[in-house]
Amino acid sequence: MLIHNISQLLTMQGGPQRGRELGHLGMVEKGAVLMRGETIEAVGLEEDLLSRYADEPRLDALGKAVLPGFVDPHTHLVWAGDRAVEFEMRLEGHTYLEILAAGGGIISTVEATREADFDSLYAQTRARARTMLRHGTTTAEAKTGYGLDSTSELLQLQVLHKLDKEGPLEIVPTFLPAHAIAPEYKTDPDAYVRQICHKIIPAALDWWKKNAAEKPLPFVDVFCETGAFDLEQSRQILTTARDLGFPLKIHADEFDNLGGASLAAELGAASADHLVKTSSADIKALAASSTVAVALPCTPFGLADPHYTPAKEILDAGGLLALATDCNPGTAWCESMQFVIALACRALKLTPAQALAAATINSAAAIQRDDRIGSIEPGKQADMILLNINDYRHLGYRFGDNLVNTVIKRGRIIPVL
Repeated sequence: MLIHNISQLLTMQGGPQRGRELGHLGMVEKGAVLMRGETIEAVGLEEDLLSRYADEPRLDALGKAVLPGFVDPHTHLVWAGDRAVEFEMRLEGHTYLEILAAGGGIISTVEATREADFDSLYAQTRARARTMLRHGTTTAEAKTGYGLDSTSELLQLQVLHKLDKEGPLEIVPTFLPAHAIAPEYKTDPDAYVRQICHKIIPAALDWWKKNAAEKPLPFVDVFCETGAFDLEQSRQILTTARDLGFPLKIHADEFDNLGGASLAAELGAASADHLVKTSSADIKALAASSTVAVALPCTPFGLADPHYTPAKEILDAGGLLALATDCNPGTAWCESMQFVIALACRALKLTPAQALAAATINSAAAIQRDDRIGSIEPGKQADMILLNINDYRHLGYRFGDNLVNTVIKRGRIIPVL
């Protein structure tokens, strides 16, 4: 199929964009794209492609903008229940860490998720996945982390694996038993760390080999933060996972600077995420590595916190910056990368072009998939979105509406309404 009559074709070609290079759109005005099967075969000027491929079926973009499907590289997509009560508590003056210490926060979602059966958990998660797709996300990383024991964590992994097989949203799973200290180990966190290293992560490896061996291993993540896992515990968990062959991610510096970003760079993690309180030394360590800094602006927005990821400092240092929703029930129930882009333009001071590159090719790098998604280039997977607008800048300028008209995943037009 040949997509033509495009006002702005944003290819994002050339690979992940580091530092001040961020914002290269690879724009082709009056461009066209040829898909064949699941793959992009040709990209170029409309006049040229219409002549070369005169007999191909056509899709008229009606003079609108076309760009790669959004890649959301940090979500907590699979959970049961909600935390609306805690939202009200925060408005009454209670902090996130106070709510967590009182048994709320992540632990309250753990309780609801442990009580949910597979069908209920699958239905709730699938509904959120469909909302993501409607808003233009064609690939999403998704974490476990609301079970904190082998049985429930593996159940969440099973849900994510089924969702990925079902499609059309492509799911890149992350195993996160180190999301919080399990309530059974509240008085002995080190014992829970040993349980994660010696029992839970090996159990995930066994499950994956038996049920999903055709897929790459999931990432393993850890919440390196005050009230969760300290730096040494985080190192122990990530080193164990790495030695078993898992790729790595880390939550770091959301509330306190513990050195998690430098640990991520040292261990070759795919990404370090949140990075609100990250020091200059940690930013330099990230910039000197291939680890992607993933900003999650919906989280401080959801907490009414004025502190955001220091995006400009990361770019000035030459770092790789990506954007994600952090979709979760406690602080950022948001499935829309469009809103993330609009928020990043305001809170992180990114230009619309920078935000779009951070939400496509750089976010693909944050899940180590930039070789096949995140840009519109021959040989890559045909994941694209057609907008209702003819100027990409509206994605940063406007917010609250869905500006996506058509979603294409693996060369197939997806009904999303």
